[in-house]
Amino acid sequence: MTYVTTPDGTQIYVKDWGAGRPVVLSHGWPLNSDSWESQALHLAANGYRVIAHDRRGHGRSTQTWHGNEMDTYADDLAAVIEAFDLRDVTLIGFSTGGGEVARYIGRHGTARVAQAVLVSAVPPLMLRTDDNPGGVPLEVFDGLRAGSLADRSQLYRDLADGPFFGNNRPGATVSQGMRDSFWLQGMASGHRNAYECIAAFSATDFRPDLAAFDVPTLVVHGDDDQVVPFEVGGKASAALIKDAELIVYPGAPHGITDTHKDRLNSDLLTFLNTFKN
Repeated sequence: MTYVTTPDGTQIYVKDWGAGRPVVLSHGWPLNSDSWESQALHLAANGYRVIAHDRRGHGRSTQTWHGNEMDTYADDLAAVIEAFDLRDVTLIGFSTGGGEVARYIGRHGTARVAQAVLVSAVPPLMLRTDDNPGGVPLEVFDGLRAGSLADRSQLYRDLADGPFFGNNRPGATVSQGMRDSFWLQGMASGHRNAYECIAAFSATDFRPDLAAFDVPTLVVHGDDDQVVPFEVGGKASAALIKDAELIVYPGAPHGITDTHKDRLNSDLLTFLNTFKN
């Protein structure tokens, strides 16, 4: 574990596991790099160098007052990649992290990137707008903001106990430990950082960024995702990224890094192994 210092002095906490071609993992809101533990362990054990960072304001990174938006998140990701001088990277982003990956490619290009993966990711645009009529209504995100201000600890409990892992579906068997881990990671985020990140993941338009993708890309999404609906997220992104491969998990919720970790680990490793130097 180490820290990378960004140009504005922010300390970004980084895990660096294994050896081999690099894989960089960008996590979701309001989580941190611990949310990738299953994937990081599996990929590092199978010949890859896995680097996972805590986004600014999340986990063990600096809780900055400013910079809680996608351009800065992408620039922080660039700082991590450049600090380790990584080449032929596979960028993997879950949920908000998928937006971070997309904005990185849009702002910094793919000179260091070999592949990209979007998992339950927020691109191309979550928010319902005049030119995105199928998006999620603003009232949903206003509700998250209101919950965050009123009692964010309870908000994270409600998300973990309900839609994030699909625990509100009949017959769901989501462990208490899995739900507790979500809450614990959420509470490690900064209050302002997590609050402002709601706008970052919901209202950022990633459509121009997706148009810049020119590397092999895998899109993975559950078709019962209640947080980033499949039609809004994975299906729409795959349609906008040239030659993207789309894998749909039937009946799967948002948090497939945990609920479907064995299948996801296998799918990620299979995709990684398709890269030829």
